Amino acid sequence: MEYTIGFIGTGNMAGAIINGIVASHMISPSQIALYDINKEKLESYRSQGFAVCKSIEALVSQCKNVVLSIKPQNFTDVLAQIRPAVNKETVFISIAAGISAQFIKENLGYDVKLVRVMPNTPLLLGCGSSAISKIDPVTEEEFSFVKKIFACAGQVETIDSEKMNEVIPLNGSSPAYIYLFAKVFVDRAVSLGFDADTANRLFCNTLIGSAKMMLESGKTHQELIDMVTSPGGTTFAGLKALEENNFNKALIQCFDDTIKRTYELGQ
Repeated sequence: MEYTIGFIGTGNMAGAIINGIVASHMISPSQIALYDINKEKLESYRSQGFAVCKSIEALVSQCKNVVLSIKPQNFTDVLAQIRPAVNKETVFISIAAGISAQFIKENLGYDVKLVRVMPNTPLLLGCGSSAISKIDPVTEEEFSFVKKIFACAGQVETIDSEKMNEVIPLNGSSPAYIYLFAKVFVDRAVSLGFDADTANRLFCNTLIGSAKMMLESGKTHQELIDMVTSPGGTTFAGLKALEENNFNKALIQCFDDTIKRTYELGQ
């Protein structure tokens, strides 16, 4: 095999992973092969020293590791195209929501080596979070290599392969829900006369600090809530409003509907 890793699709998420790999000096651009239907994007990568393949079949036949960085609705067509080029040594890495290991193996007609990953968009800044699972017959050495790839752009957590759909609201979709929370608060602050950038910085830096408290303080979520909340105080009033408007129920519904849609996409 000529290349260490190949990417079928070079969208935002693939670009974030590629940038992380190159920035860490883990693999040189010349050892990374790419294929995309966007020829202009491929030429841009070629000018930076990356290998560009004329077809996805050529990419698969020349790469030890192949990242399937395509939309879920395109999987059937893409898997049909690469099926003739599959061999027992290739490790496929899927970052698509809802596409099961069984679906990929059945469509490739072979018990391929497979690793499923659920990354998120903060990988674009090198501070993402990726949930990753090992599917037999991937070896521990091969799995370790894939984990190192995603560690180049953030944190990596190994989870049970049976929980890859359930992790999506925690990890894959959750940035959108956090952004919505921020948008509501910042928009409200602006309506009260705050400068938008100032309000956004105040909220975001509070969010960063709160995340560090959750990760590093050793306290439970409830203990941290109690630290901020005085009986009858301002935070107490805000939490009461959330409770009266079924905030917890709405979040649970959000979590469950995300998982439900993931299974629907995989059918």
